[in-house]
Amino acid sequence: MSRDVAEACTDGVVLVVPAADAAREGGVAGGGTRSASVRAGLAAVPASVDVICVHDAARPLASPDIYRRVIDAVLTGADAAVPAVAVTDTIKMIDRSIEVAGDRWGDVVETPDRARLVAVQTPQAFRADRLRAAHASGIDATDDAALVEAAGCTVVVVRGDANNRKITEPGDLDWARRQFAEEADR
Repeated sequence: MSRDVAEACTDGVVLVVPAADAAREGGVAGGGTRSASVRAGLAAVPASVDVICVHDAARPLASPDIYRRVIDAVLTGADAAVPAVAVTDTIKMIDRSIEVAGDRWGDVVETPDRARLVAVQTPQAFRADRLRAAHASGIDATDDAALVEAAGCTVVVVRGDANNRKITEPGDLDWARRQFAEEADR
């Protein structure tokens, strides 16, 4: 994550890192899951804060525009806002309960309409009270919007950015390094 971008777009940043790095990085120690790490970060956010953004280091190219869009959506009434990009691939849902040796993962059980699908990114913005209440349940989710959504709150989608790509595979890291190098050359 570009900490500089987060600091420029918000009134404060709580950095959540592995316990061994917390003192060196000036952050707080994370937990064993994403949700536990966010809860540790929330504990360090002042109670007076109205809007909280949650961002992960796996998306180091989040732009100031994305921060502005999610924050503005919450400030204008949404419980939560997530940036997203359209899904261009056809998506198949499979029955993972089928265990077959080799490359077969399972049988296709559904092909959802991709016009109704988006790939969600971070940073995600939340009304602080809604995010805190959702995390008070203690359950885990793959993103914080899912917890807020499960608590009955409204999550709106705003335009994301294809360059706000998640770094998951080694090739993604190579791509990100090229993006940073191109930006430095400008």
